[in-house]
Amino acid sequence: MEAYDLITMGRIGVDLYPLQTGVPLPQVTSFGKFLGGSATNVAVAAARLGRRTAVITRTGDDPFGTYLHEALHGFGVDDRWVTPVAGLPTPVTFCEVFPPDDFPLYFYRQPKAPDLEIDAHELDLDAIRAARVFWITGTGLCEEPSRTATLAALAHRAKAGTTVFDLDWRPMFWRDPDTARAFYAQALRHTTVAVGNVDEVEIATGERDPHTAARALLDAGVELAVVKQGPKGVLAVSSTGESAEVPPLPVQVLNGLGAGDAFGGSLCHGLLAGWDLERIMRYGNAAGAIVASRLECSSAMPTADEVEAAITAGAVQ
Repeated sequence: MEAYDLITMGRIGVDLYPLQTGVPLPQVTSFGKFLGGSATNVAVAAARLGRRTAVITRTGDDPFGTYLHEALHGFGVDDRWVTPVAGLPTPVTFCEVFPPDDFPLYFYRQPKAPDLEIDAHELDLDAIRAARVFWITGTGLCEEPSRTATLAALAHRAKAGTTVFDLDWRPMFWRDPDTARAFYAQALRHTTVAVGNVDEVEIATGERDPHTAARALLDAGVELAVVKQGPKGVLAVSSTGESAEVPPLPVQVLNGLGAGDAFGGSLCHGLLAGWDLERIMRYGNAAGAIVASRLECSSAMPTADEVEAAITAGAVQ
């Protein structure tokens, strides 16, 4: 089997986003239904840019699970490793939309999310090792058996190709958030790229200053540290001494959720293309800005032409 450009492993679910902005959830009367979950959105984002992608995750054995398979097919993401878990419902996530910077999320992942039932014994380790880029998330470390499966996949891959750790800090998913840093440290030893915002790099390293945290991530064993700084843009530092700090692209924000996943898919695309760090960061910022200007996440992921147009214009029109 031909190697994938990108295999991601982690969350999947159904996003139910209000079709009215600036309205509190109790007063919302209509919602849009979308494919969601950070790792899955990254696979969609890269597929939109022409990459061959797949996702490793699990759903409920229910109509929402069927919908997610149909959505993955529509986006061109291989779903061969998306399997059902009997007795657990497919997760649903609601949000509120208060532009430009307030987007509360409400996760319904009880009694347990199926994507935390990924089992190491069911992994296609050969495909994981062969993928040009392999992407895992911090959420995958929060509970068993997903934690063991994630670490087993990383150990088998042994830094073959590009291995990205999306720090993806969601404290509500951890029974004891204080235990997270030790598991993050284990994962960092097996990854070549770490990406996260200021809160996430602090969980991984104990450092909040972007430059200090980036150096700490490099010291932990990665070859490239990417720190997203919100309105200050993004910082990238490599173990070879290359660095880039790029401001965000101007945009009228409608819904900031999903912008980071668009950035992630573009990051993978740029790394696969062999671009320099500044070009990768500018491309990722543009993709994220486009998604921030739209309501949805997965179906908002831009094409390469849309990203290039935004970069040329210097803003999202």
